[in-house]
Amino acid sequence: MKLYLSSYRLGDNPQQLVNLIGSNKKVAVIANSIDFGNDPERRMAGVQREVDDLKQLGLVPEEVDLRSFFSRPEELAKTLSEFGTIWVRGGNTFILRRAFKESGMDEWLVNQKENKELVYAGYSAGVCVLSPSLKGLETVDDPNIISDGYKKEVIWDGLGLISFAFAPHYKSNHPETKMVDREVEYYIKNGIEFKALHDGEVIIQEV
Repeated sequence: MKLYLSSYRLGDNPQQLVNLIGSNKKVAVIANSIDFGNDPERRMAGVQREVDDLKQLGLVPEEVDLRSFFSRPEELAKTLSEFGTIWVRGGNTFILRRAFKESGMDEWLVNQKENKELVYAGYSAGVCVLSPSLKGLETVDDPNIISDGYKKEVIWDGLGLISFAFAPHYKSNHPETKMVDREVEYYIKNGIEFKALHDGEVIIQEV
């Protein structure tokens, strides 16, 4: 599986993402990191922004709402098999992690590690969830945020698809940048391997 790990949105050179993607231009847009606040119009606008950005690159995006697949992992796997790219937007890492678990997205992704045709791309929370652990992210994201249909349990284990903690928006013009400073301090204090990216920067690698 190829990884396109951005600090914020598509990054400074989105053509790099296009170059990673093969013949299947269908992109599954995962936006469950913004499943909070009980504001469906805000959520809809957040999804539409991602769709519009990806369409401008000549891709074919479509939202896949993981809430529709809670306790239905087989159905999710069948749906995701139609896409060449998974695009996971930023938001709250902890609610996104819950959505991954409840839908079976976490196990499906881990099982795709050897799939050389699949691209996992995203930014901020969409990258943080891939780390070995979510410890330290509570300095930026509220672990206790939940929404209808979600369990209250906080999941601290990440997917382990990258070997480091991810600190987006580092020293950037972003409202969370000061909180990210504290996140980075946590990693340094606890001897945790991490990578801090400025907005615009992207890491490209394979699992």
